[in-house]
Amino acid sequence: MLQLGDAVRQRLEQRPCRWLVTGAAGFIGSHLVEALLGLGQTVVGLDNCSGAALAKLDRMRHRVGEDAFGRLTIVNGDIRDLQCCRQAMDGVNLVLHQAALVSVPASLADPVACHANNVTGFCMVLEAARQAGVRRVVYASSSAVYGDDSVLAKDETMAGQPRTPYALSKVVNEHYAATYARCYNQDVVGLRYFNVYGPRQTATGAYAAVIPLWFAALFQGQEPVIYGDGSATRDFCFVQDVVRANILAALLENVALAGEVVNVGSGRSVSLLELYAALSETVYALYPDLPRVSPRHLPPRAGDLQHSLADMTKTQQTLGFMPEVSLRQGLAVSARAYFGEEGTTGNV
Repeated sequence: MLQLGDAVRQRLEQRPCRWLVTGAAGFIGSHLVEALLGLGQTVVGLDNCSGAALAKLDRMRHRVGEDAFGRLTIVNGDIRDLQCCRQAMDGVNLVLHQAALVSVPASLADPVACHANNVTGFCMVLEAARQAGVRRVVYASSSAVYGDDSVLAKDETMAGQPRTPYALSKVVNEHYAATYARCYNQDVVGLRYFNVYGPRQTATGAYAAVIPLWFAALFQGQEPVIYGDGSATRDFCFVQDVVRANILAALLENVALAGEVVNVGSGRSVSLLELYAALSETVYALYPDLPRVSPRHLPPRAGDLQHSLADMTKTQQTLGFMPEVSLRQGLAVSARAYFGEEGTTGNV
């Protein structure tokens, strides 16, 4: 069960809301939708539903039950379409904006598509929310905005140089959010996600994230790939902690955060070599019959940062949020999901 605290749960029970989740069938979006339905909320999900997305929603129906699933309305559409966004906003109190092209390599391959989805799409969401009189918009930003700053622990006052079109799109989004807060008194809060992982994270496609890719390799008895020498560090945050941060930010009564951003990470630095050791130990402990393989190293990829770590001070002070799931706990849950114990074979 999602750990939100008695006060937050009581508030949701006493004053249930109508929520819009963009990217509702995606990795983080689907977890948000499921958590909100479990909390008795009414949810509108906006997604450009593919076959895989529809299958994911069907699995959600089985997990939450027909009664809870009946409180979900799916709008099949595109966030770049203002009228579609406006339709989805009707009667909505709170927006959790997750829809985006999230891959750094994909943004390098097609910067125009990255801009159209991440920047234009975000503008349409903001404008539709303004027109609809939505109470608050919480949106997904990214630690990529920090660039490769020499200071290891990144706090929200740092202004890095974006190294990729994806990072630039998130920087522009933050400026748009701050501008809407100043010009229109729009209550909008950004969450700078660090490396989010967990069940339902795709292991397929050219731009899949490292954890599901490694699960897939171990499952198939293939050599997992580590780009670089493995000394690069990341800050990994489990998806259920990210869900909790979104809900806390949406319900926050401190309007002084309007137009601002906070970090969402674990506050712990983990090298890729350390991550692989923890992940492989977890997988082999759970599935001892799998063949043992060793990773192989390839040159670093363009746009990859060397170090990334969240300073969680502001987040803890404003949202009262710190992550609760350890890396090994999260990896164990994710491994079971990937290996089919939660009906999500092939997607972590």
